[in-house]
Amino acid sequence: MKLPFHPSVAVLCGVLAVAGCNSPDQAAQAPAASAQDDAAARKLDTYRQLLRIHNDEMSVTMGHDILDRYPGSAAAKEVQQTLPQIEKRWKTESEKRRLDALWLYQVSPMQGGTQSTATIYSSQPGGNDRVRLVLRRHTDWGQNVFLYGGGHGFVCRGNCTIHATFDGKAHGIKAFAPSTGEPALMIRDDDDFIARMKEARKITMDVTLVDGEKKQTLVYEVAGFDPAKWKGLPKK
Repeated sequence: MKLPFHPSVAVLCGVLAVAGCNSPDQAAQAPAASAQDDAAARKLDTYRQLLRIHNDEMSVTMGHDILDRYPGSAAAKEVQQTLPQIEKRWKTESEKRRLDALWLYQVSPMQGGTQSTATIYSSQPGGNDRVRLVLRRHTDWGQNVFLYGGGHGFVCRGNCTIHATFDGKAHGIKAFAPSTGEPALMIRDDDDFIARMKEARKITMDVTLVDGEKKQTLVYEVAGFDPAKWKGLPKK
């Protein structure tokens, strides 16, 4: 037997259909999405302020935080417009500061005169095995360039040639060990070495240590050298 159809049934079905489109889960998602948008907007405002004061390091940190936490958001889209160039600039500046900080410049009394030095430690080897590369000007002795290490110094009988590279380009460096016995290796043509160093980013030098006649490659990241900070001195 066919049951009679009542209009109220259609109305009830429509109400249930509408209720089905707004389930409890969906209703809960709306406030959560709004909270996410608000949090992203607050972080974006901080990011904009950091850009205005040119704080690249914190801008990069905040920018990546927004991209990681709120991907696809309006805030993330805005950050993506500026972050790559800011990050590139920050990495360049950070590397320059790191290289600059590898050098130490001093002017001090030395054996009846005054000396001005520019010193950098080897990047390899590191730790207690580091070897100093020293550029020195002295009021009595003039200009010198030398390696100064620990232990008993370097093997160099009479004149010796250090196999070196300047940014990968091979070059032989004439050197000698001081007769006074210091653990040093003096470079003969200091002007040539300094001229090559000023144009280089990285120098390697192969040396042999007295202790066990161990062969070692010294690596120096010299790109941060500032000639203006290595003070010239008048000779006596």
